[in-house]
Amino acid sequence: MGSLSIWHWLIVLVIVLAVFGTKKLRNIGSDLGGAVKSFKEAVRESDGEKAHEQDKLANNSQSPHVVDAEIRDKTHSE
Repeated sequence: MGSLSIWHWLIVLVIVLAVFGTKKLRNIGSDLGGAVKSFKEAVRESDGEKAHEQDKLANNSQSPHVVDAEIRDKTHSE
């Protein structure tokens, strides 16, 4: 009694189709699919931008403007 059988789900599906109609359900499905697709693209772009920023920071740490020199102690000896 606690679980729903296949017949219960079929009855629910028939009621939903009768209330909303197939055209409206098709539009809702395509809108939902488009939203998921644009979300995935935004996540991919965000990951790409993060990787680009990390590469940029790594390249800046080894820029040709950095001078590597040895520091010597300057004392006055008289």
